[in-house]
Amino acid sequence: MPVDRRNFLGWSAALAAGLPTVTAAQSASAPAGAPAGTMHRRPIPNTNETLPVIGLGTADTFDASKQGVRESPLSNVLELLLRTPGSVLDTEPMYGAAEGVTGELLRHHNARKQVFLATKISAQSGVPAQAQWAQSQRELGSETVDLLQVHNLIDWRDNLRYLRQLKEQGKTRYIGLTHYRADAHDTLAQLVRSERLDFMQINYSVAEREAERTLLPLCEQRGVAVLINRPFQDGRLFRGVQGKPLPPWAEEIDCTSWGQLLLKFIVSHPAVTAAIPATSNPRHMRDNLGAGVGRMPDAAQRDRIAALFA
Repeated sequence: MPVDRRNFLGWSAALAAGLPTVTAAQSASAPAGAPAGTMHRRPIPNTNETLPVIGLGTADTFDASKQGVRESPLSNVLELLLRTPGSVLDTEPMYGAAEGVTGELLRHHNARKQVFLATKISAQSGVPAQAQWAQSQRELGSETVDLLQVHNLIDWRDNLRYLRQLKEQGKTRYIGLTHYRADAHDTLAQLVRSERLDFMQINYSVAEREAERTLLPLCEQRGVAVLINRPFQDGRLFRGVQGKPLPPWAEEIDCTSWGQLLLKFIVSHPAVTAAIPATSNPRHMRDNLGAGVGRMPDAAQRDRIAALFA
């Protein structure tokens, strides 16, 4: 049987409890329900607004057909997210059909005002960027978003200028930059120093800690909110602990899965505003949301988590 997160969650829980393992088919029938407790929230710097620490990304997972999507697991995933008002829902024109699927589900749940909607400009500046933004508005079914970002620093000077114009026009409330690789962090740090930014979206995980050196402290110092993508390194971190039970001390920070331990490591960093793991699986969504409640690791506990993946 191939290792995916669905089987991994079942195996991990079973090992921790001394129970028989749960197969993918068995876990798929688990009842729906959001985790108990109140979601931690973090402030957007220099504002009175806060965001739940666990949001939802749509890369790959929302690249699906609109046909039947209202009755699909993706609809259940969004429904779970909506139980925490104002959660980040992040998408992008380059994610295939993700923007259109996101828009369709927001219409189905009448939920545009219930989420912090974020998308990106990933085209060259000028007419291509303008056309892409118009397409995003159509796909999302919304004239405005809460956050508009320059994706992966594409033509960032002119595109950032365009984003500022859209912000002045009331089309977006916040603007920012994104990247998913550590080799872009030096450039991002330079831009945090030189540009007026509201948000930064970057890669950061227990196995990709480069952002801790300069970029995260700098964002905290300069009042830039931080969203975290790739928290599980596209699933590689789960494979690294396959077959291993959670350490007993995980219960001290209210973790019941490896996914929660990994996410709590991320969102407990003082510079991080929210993590946005992508999923199309309601079971994974429930598990991710569980990382936003309960006790968070302190510095010593963060070190213990990191040591498990060293």
